Amino acid sequence: MKIDLNNFEKFEERHNSPNHTQIEEMLKVIGVASVDELINETVPAQIRLNKALNLPAPQTEYQFLKSFKKLAQKNRIFKSYIGMGYYNTIVPGVILRNIMENPGWYTAYTPYQAEIAQGRLEMLLNFQTMLTDLTGMEIANASLLDEGTAASEAMNLFFSTKKKDKKKATKFFVSQTCHPQTIDVMITRAEPLGIEVVVGDYNTLDLTDPELFGILLQYPDTNGEVIDYTDFIANAAANNVKVAVAADLLALVMLKAPGEMGADAVVGSAQRFGVPMGYGGPHAGYFATKDEYKRQLPGRIIGVSQDADGNPAYRMALQTREQHIKREKATSNICTAQVLLAVMASAYAVYHGPQGLKRIAYRVHGMAALLKQSLEQLGFEVNNKNFFETLKVTVESEEVKNNIRKVAEERESNFRYFADNTIGIALNQTTDVSHIAEIVQIFADATGKTVSFDVQALASDIEVAVEGGLQRTSDFLTHPVFNQYHSEHEMLRYLKRLENKDLSLVHSMISLGSCTMKLNATAEMIPVTWPEFGQMHPFAPKEQAAGYQELFAALEQWLCEITGFDAFSLQPNSGANGEYAGLLTIRNYHIANGEGHRDIVLIPSSAHGTNPASAVLAGMKVVVTKCDENGNIDVADLKARAEQYKDNLSSLMVTYPSTHGVFEESIIEICQIIHDNGGRVYMDGANMNAQVGLTNPATIGADVCHLNLHKTFCIPHGGGGPGMGPIGVVSDLAPYLPGHAVIDNNVGEKAGHAVSAAPWGSASILPISYAYIAMMGGEGLTNATKTAILNANYMQNRLKEHFPILYVGANGRSAHEMIVDCRQFKPAGIEVEDIAKRLMDYGFHAPTVSFPVPGTMMIEPTESEDKAELDRFCDAMISIREEIREVEEGKADAVNNVLKNAPHTEAIVVATEWTLPYSREKAVYPLPYVSANKFWPTVRRIDSVFGDRNLMCSCIPVSDYVEEEVI
Repeated sequence: MKIDLNNFEKFEERHNSPNHTQIEEMLKVIGVASVDELINETVPAQIRLNKALNLPAPQTEYQFLKSFKKLAQKNRIFKSYIGMGYYNTIVPGVILRNIMENPGWYTAYTPYQAEIAQGRLEMLLNFQTMLTDLTGMEIANASLLDEGTAASEAMNLFFSTKKKDKKKATKFFVSQTCHPQTIDVMITRAEPLGIEVVVGDYNTLDLTDPELFGILLQYPDTNGEVIDYTDFIANAAANNVKVAVAADLLALVMLKAPGEMGADAVVGSAQRFGVPMGYGGPHAGYFATKDEYKRQLPGRIIGVSQDADGNPAYRMALQTREQHIKREKATSNICTAQVLLAVMASAYAVYHGPQGLKRIAYRVHGMAALLKQSLEQLGFEVNNKNFFETLKVTVESEEVKNNIRKVAEERESNFRYFADNTIGIALNQTTDVSHIAEIVQIFADATGKTVSFDVQALASDIEVAVEGGLQRTSDFLTHPVFNQYHSEHEMLRYLKRLENKDLSLVHSMISLGSCTMKLNATAEMIPVTWPEFGQMHPFAPKEQAAGYQELFAALEQWLCEITGFDAFSLQPNSGANGEYAGLLTIRNYHIANGEGHRDIVLIPSSAHGTNPASAVLAGMKVVVTKCDENGNIDVADLKARAEQYKDNLSSLMVTYPSTHGVFEESIIEICQIIHDNGGRVYMDGANMNAQVGLTNPATIGADVCHLNLHKTFCIPHGGGGPGMGPIGVVSDLAPYLPGHAVIDNNVGEKAGHAVSAAPWGSASILPISYAYIAMMGGEGLTNATKTAILNANYMQNRLKEHFPILYVGANGRSAHEMIVDCRQFKPAGIEVEDIAKRLMDYGFHAPTVSFPVPGTMMIEPTESEDKAELDRFCDAMISIREEIREVEEGKADAVNNVLKNAPHTEAIVVATEWTLPYSREKAVYPLPYVSANKFWPTVRRIDSVFGDRNLMCSCIPVSDYVEEEVI
């Protein structure tokens, strides 16, 4: 037999699921002769690319991992003592293996369908409890993007909730001892909203200033000093000035809680609770505040409600604050948070418990005390009176400082070097006595001094004491969940119990429109936990991060090729943050051209809710334009609005293909209308999975586009985050991409301030998208797009005889997603929610419900599902349609039926008494395939109204859970 020795197995064949035989069968159902014929009927000819993607030849999984390891090894991992909010930490193996590396956790979707997300929701409730306990506040959310953006959200909350005597106040004070990256992000956030950020010494601040409405303090501060702000906060409160404190969670284990000082909000990062530094992210930012702000609190809040049987059940609470409902009046534009990382941090607290955390915190503090004593004995001045783990050391001159740096880097240690003759040294969980001895030796050798004492001997006599009333005296993490899973066996079983409650991609397809829940291949995920990527500090010298820099350069180049743009910023660390960054880029461009008055953004009524929310955050005024009866942008109305506001038009925000899943034929005309009236076009890249290789934003006429790397480019959804939303721009906008105050992130000379705390956002998950492109190649990526469109149209044709398809293209085709109309069932008493809950009994997560059209479902199968899985889902939907028909025809009770009672749990099915008017088999095994691989919802349908009326957002024993009116 003759064989081709160059015929390697293609990764594309693993990622794109339907095989040749399946494709032929699917094409017959659709009614076309080939995939290319389908694409020609779906994607307008005028926007099609006339050339193939020019990307490197695809690598096999084996080839990629081998070559990528060489790239990773170009990152030189030094011992990091830089601090500034980023610290080495030990990820417990049980958490690394069973959460971070486990697709059962990282492939789940945002817990909108709470009945099949109880495990994740429980761990997020643990996270909120951990935060309220440690910070001393009353309520916390389930994570934000990072510390810098969390601090900015506190500023926004204070600004939007000002009392009458502060209505006109626009000044927000930031202590100069806050971390510089946080200050940078806050300046970015403040300026478009008309807020003046004043940076200075809080000791000289005039609290009686009528213009002052809020303050941010750091605790411990960026110099390592621990200050009791109690009196200062009391004086601020007396002048109706709100105070936020950016606090280190590990320090709060042994230090007085900011809530006990009177803080109005506490923000920060949970990174050092078992999440690698990862060159800046992803990490879970946090936000804790007073109960009075619960309805203005940004981000998602997990609360306890009850199910149909009255049993406690978790859910996302107060969802009416979110952008998809409130749109431009939302509390923030946050969509993707950092759920997976919050889960890791929460698990870290559960595993160690209060006593374990105390051991870690006091040991880290003890190391700092040992270092302080050693350096002082060597003759150096340590500036800190009270400290946790960071010291600031004064040296004689710039020359001495530079010499210490030279010796330190020769010995692979990174300190923080201030502009004056001081050096910062931040210790961490991985620091041991040998490291302290090494640091002391570096200082000695660099200055010609002799170490005449034994550091190890000093260590045996170290005693620690927190002075000035700063010692924590209050208890924390007293709930049983933090006090019973401290052996690895018990922790393993606890994590597995939670995992088993959640439906993820390991069980079945998650066909969410606009969310692109595709394969997150193992080969793409493996490098994320390599130490070369995970253990890099974001502010390490760039020459030590050569592997990262090579990765960034290649990924930016590839994304430019895919989108047609000229430059990319990888900084935005969520899709919504990408929207915000893109609008700021346009805004800064207009200002630079003397047209800062251009502040009107046109947004079609069909747009994602984050679009108007992001526009408001960027200081824009939103004008909504109409859609026609086919769901397309009403071009005449758009043109009229563009001409009406032409003197002040900033931009158009448009999603393409549309949010309705259609390639609109008029898109080039739409973009030209905006350009003709002085505006720029921002394209929401949520639906990029239908563009790659077939068309691109630049060809269509867009000027800016964010890409959801957690959708199109395979970064997993993580149960609600992490995400990445880098933005691409045309050449004249490139100089205005976001910069950074600490590290040069290779953008133009007119770069703005940062939009994320880290220079390259959540850098440690960028290898996933790099891997995807490297292994797929240009042809593979194009075929992925074609397959996504094929799968969607196959499902459309299987379902259209049973459910109306709300919007289609000119030739009756869908793009990569479609909208199924369920409103016709309302007269029979069946709501779209009933269908969503009934799908759980069939083993499926519901598609996107009631967005963008109320009473509908938006279905997106992606290219990673094969025909058998598509058929299982279609069979489920068709079976549900027959169940609806039984209600319509009076064969089933209008209220007490299998849809209204869905989902059905194992507990009610095995109960002795069965009182429902249909069989147990019909309830839980509606189709033959279900019994072979049954996924059991662990709670029955959850009462959302009860949860909002009786808000409980922390771990309180069920016996304490009593109904109390709160709204």
